[in-house]
Amino acid sequence: QLVESGGGLVQPGGSLRLSCAASGFTSDYYAIAWFRQAPGKEREGFLCISGNAGSIYYLDSVKGRFTISRDNAKNTVYLQMNSLKPEDTAVYYCGSPAQTFCRGSYDGAYRYWGQGTQVTVSS
Repeated sequence: QLVESGGGLVQPGGSLRLSCAASGFTSDYYAIAWFRQAPGKEREGFLCISGNAGSIYYLDSVKGRFTISRDNAKNTVYLQMNSLKPEDTAVYYCGSPAQTFCRGSYDGAYRYWGQGTQVTVSS
């Protein structure tokens, strides 16, 4: 299972760091991707880190603002979000395909999911 944390309310231009902690399995070599779902929209994958810590961006709008990292000792992947915008408001999920390599931005390719954490960017 995956458990997200760190969401909340932040003003435009602010920062948040989300965490995705794995339990029940060792995720050291598993890819972990971040998805988000805004109201009325489909869930979209935007950033992934592979088992060897290479990162892949699937959404241009987050490049230069969001970064992903992993701490295998803690079985945790982090999403650092800077320069947040109102359009970043969504429920954020982490997912894993249960394999080393990222599987793109399609959520059907990911096997394990967290429950999601709400991120709201508003003044």
